Amino acid sequence: MEMIQQVPELSAYLASDEVIDHEHPLVREVSARLRAETDGAYGYARAAFEFVRDAIAHSYDAGDPRVTWRASDVLEQRTGICYAKAHALAALLRAGRLPAALCYQKLDVVHGLVAVRMPGAGTWHRQDPRGNKPGVDAQFSLGEERLAFTPDPESNEMDYPVLYTVPHSAVLQALRSAQDRPALWENLPAAL
Repeated sequence: MEMIQQVPELSAYLASDEVIDHEHPLVREVSARLRAETDGAYGYARAAFEFVRDAIAHSYDAGDPRVTWRASDVLEQRTGICYAKAHALAALLRAGRLPAALCYQKLDVVHGLVAVRMPGAGTWHRQDPRGNKPGVDAQFSLGEERLAFTPDPESNEMDYPVLYTVPHSAVLQALRSAQDRPALWENLPAAL
């Protein structure tokens, strides 16, 4: 699949905002710790991915009713659904000066991913930090994708090709308007 940058300037994929708040002290602290434990851009990107995948619980899997959406809140509360975990990973990657985009799949509902662009590479590599469980084995990879889910075109599932600088408005609206995760589950976007 050919991915399409929503914004042509690569610098837009390094920006900080209200959601991908990589200038927040907690995001900076986690980023600095990961950088100190790794070597080079690849090591940092992989460590950031594994940290979000493994140290931040997927709130549905954990039965956690809290809804997080801002990257720093995800890191502080250590919980979030796929979108929130993608926001946290994008913030950590951007804090490490690696361009990061938000991207999505249409499954039974919209599923959130992150794409990273490594130094010197002309391509984006999608990553899925949702968290592993029986039947889900997402891994960091710059080669063949190792995502949690593979869309089934016969079921009208698909990969969206657009690489967003900020969360899609449908995703952000669902997260912000939910009082808790069960309410969020009732209002997850079915498509973008």
